[in-house]
Amino acid sequence: MNPPPSVLDAARAANPTPPDPRTPLEKARSKGRVAGVLALFGPAFVAAVAYIDPGNFATNIAGGAKYGYMLVWVIVAANLMAMLVQYLSAKTGIATGKNLPELCREHFKKPVTFGLWLQAEAIAIATDLAEFVGAAIALNLLFGVPPFVAGLMTAVVAFAILELQTRGYRKFELAIVGFLMIVFFGFMYDLSQVGVDARGLAGGLIPTFDGTDSILLAVGILGATVMPHVVYLHSALTANRIAPSNDGERRELLRFQRLDVVIALGLAGIINLTMLVVAAELFHENGVTDVESIESAHAGFETLLGGGAALAFAVALLASGLSSSSVGTFAGQVVMQGFINRRINLFLRRAITMAPSLVVLAIGVDPSTTLVISQVVLSFGIPFALVPMVLLTRRKDIMGALVNRPLTTAVASTVAAMIIALNLFLLYETFFG
Repeated sequence: MNPPPSVLDAARAANPTPPDPRTPLEKARSKGRVAGVLALFGPAFVAAVAYIDPGNFATNIAGGAKYGYMLVWVIVAANLMAMLVQYLSAKTGIATGKNLPELCREHFKKPVTFGLWLQAEAIAIATDLAEFVGAAIALNLLFGVPPFVAGLMTAVVAFAILELQTRGYRKFELAIVGFLMIVFFGFMYDLSQVGVDARGLAGGLIPTFDGTDSILLAVGILGATVMPHVVYLHSALTANRIAPSNDGERRELLRFQRLDVVIALGLAGIINLTMLVVAAELFHENGVTDVESIESAHAGFETLLGGGAALAFAVALLASGLSSSSVGTFAGQVVMQGFINRRINLFLRRAITMAPSLVVLAIGVDPSTTLVISQVVLSFGIPFALVPMVLLTRRKDIMGALVNRPLTTAVASTVAAMIIALNLFLLYETFFG
């Protein structure tokens, strides 16, 4: 016979369960060799979704169709830059327990911080523009949903995905990984239908341009790959996810986050490269070089490869738009809370940043042109995220044991300088060339 509940309660009170002496990192690692490692992965995969958003579809497909393999080097270089940038952002969160906007507010003067916040909000609007327009195009292609209604549907689904985070960061991360894999397999299917010209791919690794239009597309690819808002977000994802108890644990966490970045951003890079290769093989090699809209790309897939390839393309686009939209909303909250220490209702925040996107959809502005231009705007926002991060991560009083090595700071500074120079060159060629 079991003792009555009152007796059990008294026994538990007299002999309480001792507190678990293990640190959060030790608890995670205790899950086993495989599960213990997988438990530490995730933040970089959330960031990686932003690197394959609908803006990437527009710029990569336009680049592949018009120039073949010529801009392969841009995608490879941009992806390597993205790995460095996201690694530094992840390290910032682990070292300080704070996100990058919070550190900017603490260590920069108020006018500087306020200016950084304003440009970050402009970047958030440009990001939403790409994601909403892309998802709306996908819903229209798949189900014939009118663009404006599709934009509203995108907002609803993005909120549903974001709601998962209130149930624990792991569910949100797994949902995002699921969307990422849908995009991956969609393009792997299309790649299997067209093949790869190995010699052309190798030749595309040699840096070259062909006029101002190619530079515009290169800057768009860069803007679509190195995303400013996830530079801010990644530091927030690692800041308190698994709190380290000492410098040894910080270094251990950083090792796993480095691997997380390489795998996740490597996967995003493969997807981006596949987009360009498919467009080069399917369109450029067949003399169809004026594929300047996602709708015409979808039509080309259906005409040249069949309905299956077109369906894979549209589903991948939808998964990209829905997942990146929810990640963009999350990043917007981090930006506002960090830079100006303010929070607003998530629904209100979403309404404000998505309003310009809905206006674009309502008045019928060409969606694909909007996507490319939005990516150029994002490229101009990259230095405003990257330069402050380099300035902060080189300071030992902020980063402690995880302060940047001189070589890391030098490489990151060179990356920032290259991005700024490319943008300035674009401006010169566009207005004075």
